[in-house]
Amino acid sequence: MNIGLIWAQTPAGVIGAGNAIPWRVPEDMAHFKATTLGHPVVMGRKTWDSLPARFRPLSGRRNIVVTRDPRWAAEGAERAGSIADALELAADASGPAAPAEAWVIGGGEIYRAAMPHATVLSVTEVDSTIDGDTYAPTPDPSWKVSEDEGWQSSTSGLRYRMRRYTR
Repeated sequence: MNIGLIWAQTPAGVIGAGNAIPWRVPEDMAHFKATTLGHPVVMGRKTWDSLPARFRPLSGRRNIVVTRDPRWAAEGAERAGSIADALELAADASGPAAPAEAWVIGGGEIYRAAMPHATVLSVTEVDSTIDGDTYAPTPDPSWKVSEDEGWQSSTSGLRYRMRRYTR
């Protein structure tokens, strides 16, 4: 199974502030949905909590939440005690075949723990200077840009570019 990590960040690597995404780029949200739809998604409990209640669980995706709390439960989510457990759950077939890929969707600690398992990174860079408290992992030199759509203008007025990394 291929493991992808997907996130949006500033050039300084900020991915969040106060358990929220500190910008609005609708094109990135559409890309996120198109990329992850139909695949298991793995997230930390704080990321789960940051999703507006009306979007929990993320529809059309198996939602797997990593938390150390063995008592944690939420409707529409499966609990995993570690990234390894979460990826094992994601690989389990609920139908006739195992999924071809799963997507790790945050947050910072979960991305760092999942990075050694990843086969692809989908990174949207938002051209803005924003203070934050959560940062993306820095890919090591084994990761190479395999696709780059170049800078584009969002309907929100921000510039962004989407890049895909492989190793």
